[in-house]
Amino acid sequence: MDRPVPHRPPVPQHARQTSAADPRPTAHGPANPGELPPVHHALLCVALPHFTVSAPHGQLTGEGLEGVYESGRRLLSQCRLRVGGREPVVVHGGLAGADEARFLAVVRTPADPGPDPGLRVERTRRAGGTERITFRSSLARPVRVPVDLTLGTDLAHLGAVAAGRPGPALRAAVHDGGIRWSAPDGTEATVTADPPPEDALASAGLLRWEFALQPGEARTIELRVRSGQPVRPVGRTSGGPRLADARAEGDDPRVEKLLRTALDDLRALLLRDPVHPGDLHPAAGVPWRCGLAPAEALWAVRMALPLGTRLAAATLRTVARTQLSGGDPGAGRIPGPLRDAGPHLPAACTGVEATLAFPAVLAEARRWGLPEQELAALLPAAERCLGWLRTTAGEGGLLAEPGTAGLRRAETQAHAHRAALLGADLLDACGRPGADAWRDWAAALRGRFRADFWLDDHGGGRPAAALAPDGRPLRPLGAGAAHLLDTGLLGGGRLAEGLLDTVQTEQLARLLGGPALDCGWGLRGLGSKEPGHNPFGHRSGAVRVHETAVAVAGLAAAGYAQEATSLLRGLLDAAEAFAYRLPEMYAGLQRTADSAPVAHPAACRPAAVASAAAVLLLTTLAGIRPDAPGGTVALYPLRGVPLGAVRLSGLRVAEEPFAVRISRTGLGMVEEAASGLHLGA
Repeated sequence: MDRPVPHRPPVPQHARQTSAADPRPTAHGPANPGELPPVHHALLCVALPHFTVSAPHGQLTGEGLEGVYESGRRLLSQCRLRVGGREPVVVHGGLAGADEARFLAVVRTPADPGPDPGLRVERTRRAGGTERITFRSSLARPVRVPVDLTLGTDLAHLGAVAAGRPGPALRAAVHDGGIRWSAPDGTEATVTADPPPEDALASAGLLRWEFALQPGEARTIELRVRSGQPVRPVGRTSGGPRLADARAEGDDPRVEKLLRTALDDLRALLLRDPVHPGDLHPAAGVPWRCGLAPAEALWAVRMALPLGTRLAAATLRTVARTQLSGGDPGAGRIPGPLRDAGPHLPAACTGVEATLAFPAVLAEARRWGLPEQELAALLPAAERCLGWLRTTAGEGGLLAEPGTAGLRRAETQAHAHRAALLGADLLDACGRPGADAWRDWAAALRGRFRADFWLDDHGGGRPAAALAPDGRPLRPLGAGAAHLLDTGLLGGGRLAEGLLDTVQTEQLARLLGGPALDCGWGLRGLGSKEPGHNPFGHRSGAVRVHETAVAVAGLAAAGYAQEATSLLRGLLDAAEAFAYRLPEMYAGLQRTADSAPVAHPAACRPAAVASAAAVLLLTTLAGIRPDAPGGTVALYPLRGVPLGAVRLSGLRVAEEPFAVRISRTGLGMVEEAASGLHLGA
């Protein structure tokens, strides 16, 4: 979760701001600005623009965020089941996929001969607003099963629910085999049941049935929750870009589960541009950030390029439409909100990050096989991004972010350097002028960075986190330093030159692999020895999954397999503990022999960057570096074969299926590829 600034409950794209601004205490939820209801134990079923939030017991009680949501509005807040006048005893609750949760409960009836329950209740709840409740009898004689279902809603916006002010429960009316509610603004929600209830009490929101079950018989109630204008989940509609059906298999069976879950979650997070419905893009994460966040969207599609370039192209088009145009101050910049940057730095502008990412994502998408016509259409936006960089940074090279009075972050310089070098590669490829000037600019930036940002000390030195407006270096060391190793892909499987020299890169690798940053589950956002370290702080000590994946890829590319392997194994172990649905972040507590990763109570899960990070991690094992325009693909498998033999299939290079196998000895073999694509050096 990139926490917005100032601190207040974040309001997703589809929710109204007016409901989340008043921090007064209430009896229903958070009392302090920035406080969010905990969701770490919740089961989130996602198929945007729909999602459901359920407790592991399966009953929707209206507490906290529980409910069925569509486009940022809670359509149903209560769905409480009673069988024979009592609540079933839930024995299991969990996710069965990105958009589905299943609950198993038992009920003792007067017909039970002993202490063993003879009636099972199976509930399947889907993100799109359907629920199936099945009653199965294991009794030896017929039994009558009275069923009560209490329903209710407030039709509240997510921002209001998050702030603890959802509003009163609405009065219900009986409608078409179910119940309907209407809000003062005209919004409606209905719940219909099949079979229809035998009795419906609108005043209590109560539906009733009585089933006669024979031995071994089952009966099912199906509920459908709908708004006045229901919207189909994007992942289930035809048209638009799709992610490849990639698969992973190998000696470590967890790779298959990790990739399958990541793909399910990425698809569940796709949203359609309302003005250009042919273009899909990933939302940042559920439940807090269900709209377009340009920086996170670009990071996600960049890491997911091995699954095809179409989603990247659609996301780039969507983001380009937000770009500031000629007459605006900062023309060429992509707007984005501020986010908290931890205890030592002021808030960062995500728009700057997105602006610098745009040309790099476009250039790398070309290497993975982006069609020429799509490249040509997106090139002007990339040139405008580079134009903004030239205007803002000037000839001096170091880039100060807007609104920080001259503060220059190391992370931002890394993004700018990559944008310049990959942008030059892009300009050359498209026959556009200015490539050499950008390479010269990048060279000047490298010289200044190595001189101004590197801090020598008795431990071997470290990069400064930033330079203050007066030029004073700020020393705190955190996971942001990993971005210095992320140089970007050029032609022929080559990586762009980095900001650090060889000695500095070696020292940074040692720091990233050291216990101050590597907690055993991933990379801490701020080193454990730094002032202000907080293992639950999302920029001050928590493990941010995509940043750890960036570190793994950068360390592997630079030749530091031991450090890369340690971080990779930590993330994979954490993924297993989180049932392979990695949250965007979790606590950076030190791993011990008998410990488990600890959830952050307010982290988005699923999150696009965390799901896409799984793709980056697994493809880093094979070290795939394509150059589709050059007709080559190079393999640089991670040394040491940390997970044994691995096979990745169903990937896409040059718009064709691609499969690769890494043997137990570390030998990389291409098993399927586009015709004319040759293995490079």
